[in-house]
Amino acid sequence: MNRKITRREFLRYAGLAAGATVLASCGAPPQAPPTQAPPLATAPGAAATQVPTKAAATVPPATQVPAGPEPLTLPIVKQPMTLTYWVETNPNVAAVAKNYNEILCYQELEKRTGIRLDFQQSPVGQGLETFNLMIASQRYPDMIEFGFGGRAGGASTPPGGPAKYLKDGVILRLNDLIDKYAPNFKKVMADHPDWRKQIITDEGDIYGFPFIRGDPFLLTYTGPILRGDWLEKLGLKVPTTLDEWYTVLKAFKEKDPNGNGKADEIPFTPFQNPKYLQGVRGAAAFIGAWGMQVEFYQDKGVVKHGALQPGFKDFLKLFAQWYKEGLIDPDFVTYDRKMLDAKVTGDQLGSLIGNAGSAIGNYMGLMAEKNPKFKLIGAPYPVLKAGQKPTIGQQDFEFQGQVTAISTANKRVVESIKYLDYAYSPEGTMLFNFGVEGVSYKMVDGYPKYTDLVMRSPDKLPVAQAMCKYFRSSFNGPFIQDKRYMEQYYELPEQRDAVKNWVVEKNDTWLPAVTVTQDESKKFATISNDVTTRMDEAIAKIIVGQQSVDSWDQVVQQLRQMGIEDAVKIQQGALDRYNKR
Repeated sequence: MNRKITRREFLRYAGLAAGATVLASCGAPPQAPPTQAPPLATAPGAAATQVPTKAAATVPPATQVPAGPEPLTLPIVKQPMTLTYWVETNPNVAAVAKNYNEILCYQELEKRTGIRLDFQQSPVGQGLETFNLMIASQRYPDMIEFGFGGRAGGASTPPGGPAKYLKDGVILRLNDLIDKYAPNFKKVMADHPDWRKQIITDEGDIYGFPFIRGDPFLLTYTGPILRGDWLEKLGLKVPTTLDEWYTVLKAFKEKDPNGNGKADEIPFTPFQNPKYLQGVRGAAAFIGAWGMQVEFYQDKGVVKHGALQPGFKDFLKLFAQWYKEGLIDPDFVTYDRKMLDAKVTGDQLGSLIGNAGSAIGNYMGLMAEKNPKFKLIGAPYPVLKAGQKPTIGQQDFEFQGQVTAISTANKRVVESIKYLDYAYSPEGTMLFNFGVEGVSYKMVDGYPKYTDLVMRSPDKLPVAQAMCKYFRSSFNGPFIQDKRYMEQYYELPEQRDAVKNWVVEKNDTWLPAVTVTQDESKKFATISNDVTTRMDEAIAKIIVGQQSVDSWDQVVQQLRQMGIEDAVKIQQGALDRYNKR
């Protein structure tokens, strides 16, 4: 029976959350009682797991889905089978398990399907390097979980995209196999044509089983954050314009909101892990007030680059002025996550750009006992003039490029397809998002509620790490993420309110996960690397006053000489191909 706890006690647990240092292995989760494979139409809570259909008027009803796929029956195999599976180790998993097979959902999945996975895991943070070594060796596991489709925005899309790995004979084209052996995934794609468009290549190929965020609530999680208790103490309202932000930052600097009698407050840092301007670059915070982003974005189907826009110089002028007046942390260029944590928990930092989980939830938990009045709030993305509404803010696409593909070395392709397809059934969705009923969750009035093993870990684990002992909803994988996971992960009202404040109604400037052609990839990568390096260097120097704001005009000319306009054309072609899918 779940006991009630006080807000302060919850915060103490939550304070160990996503930003925590990776711990030593804490062993495997308790074993669930043996279960029989449930009938695929009657899993607990199945009806509630259905993800919303965005384009209901254009989606054919289930009875119109073309006939063909074999029904998925369990177990998939009569005799136990082992398949090899490559994946980059998630840091939260590494904190609680030596191997993904220690995650309860995979133990239960083996019982239901008869298939065990032999996980070949890369070290934490070395996924790309290990992946490239594997590809070069031409010794492929049966299944490969990787960002073949890159990420929306195109900056980290592998050269040639998934089409290259299909052409080079690394992974299999799955269209026909899905039509025949994957009824659950096939139905998901038929019900959500917008998801299908994101997942297929420009040629129409399906190359893997994707991670999909199944609800708009899951797409926004980052934005501007301020010390709410400081605002209250100084009688200030939450800023919405750049001028109001200036007023707030000046007050943070000059009016001793931490009350220690010292002028040690740091009004703002633009740092977000892992780079000094990541919050501005990745979330378009502050620069979005000028209706643009730092790098590639689209304006009504036309690809642009922020560096070439007149407003970019205005943005630099603003940050340079803030820095000159001591409103931006003088150490922001050399920041790392530990420095950020120290300044927040040291009661010095007044505002930042961060996540609802790893920033608001984490820091409020860490400060619950040290300073019970400590409060972080999410502010709307700032605009230029009062009355305007933000037009740009962080928002992911449902698909960000991560899939589990089947390699050409796989000798049990049909069984692999069926194994992966199970995760897209109602029962598989429950298993990957919530684990095993009676162990990691209980159904309460039709709602899958996490147990105290997850939310109040007996091992005093952060919630994000405790989750990783039982299921995968807190990190990417081949399944559809359920918003009810996030509703419970965001237990603080400050977290939920922040997400509401960060949501931008018309947020259509982000590029989807477009793919440049293999012929273009080398040129695009070279230009992008050169441009990014030059931009980062110049931006930092201008903000800290080592170069004048007017020197940006010369930088733009250098970027043109590096081929930035050619890169824009390449991205335009990729977007045009995407829009024709």
